[in-house]
Amino acid sequence: MPGNFDAIGIEYRFASCGESALAVVFGEGIDPIISRRVMALTQSLQDAPLPDVVEVVPTYGSLLVMFDVERVDGTMIVAALRERLATCAQLEHQQPLVTVPVMYEGEACLDLEALAKAKDLTVEAVIALHLEPEYRVYMIGFAPGLAYLGGLPEALHTPRKPAPRQRVPEGAIGIGGAQGSINSVPGPSAWHFIGQTPLRLFEPRRPQPFLLTAGARVRFRRIDREEFATLRATAEAEGENYITEAERT
Repeated sequence: MPGNFDAIGIEYRFASCGESALAVVFGEGIDPIISRRVMALTQSLQDAPLPDVVEVVPTYGSLLVMFDVERVDGTMIVAALRERLATCAQLEHQQPLVTVPVMYEGEACLDLEALAKAKDLTVEAVIALHLEPEYRVYMIGFAPGLAYLGGLPEALHTPRKPAPRQRVPEGAIGIGGAQGSINSVPGPSAWHFIGQTPLRLFEPRRPQPFLLTAGARVRFRRIDREEFATLRATAEAEGENYITEAERT
């Protein structure tokens, strides 16, 4: 399908994803402007849903739109999306800043020392660099609630490992290429892990099971073992009633 320009002049195209889904593609790579356009369209479709669209899934540079193929076809969805894109000029609403506490030690701190050595930095310098920026959640994927982050300082960019570990703990804070991540559940990964958060990114008993969503703003806050244990115990005790530090303030 031919490319077009949206209401603020950003080019997009449509890509078929089978009979019941298509993608609105704005670009490739990790780009905050493209991500904001993806999220602006996402919010527009969530605030004013199109008839027979059953789900939308934002990614780094595109939005997957799934629809009821028994009630509507792709041509009709494309026409409706073109109309929405022609008027959807507002960038995403500013999302609240979520503070994620991190302990830079413990069972998930698997690669901090090796990473510091490879970068010719001290461990404290790596931690300081990691704490410095405000990150952006570009997408949720691979595992339920797992957050892929943009904004990692260039000095910490590190290629993924040639072979994955078979099990990395829940809450592990990772680095893979130019991206950061926060693990939501235990599982395999070839990323480098430098710490752990006690927060539960995925809690199916909560009304909103995912703690973070695409477009969210994130800052890390350093904690020690004692505070980690306290926050983890609180999360486990409160279960579906647990709320984050950001939501408490």
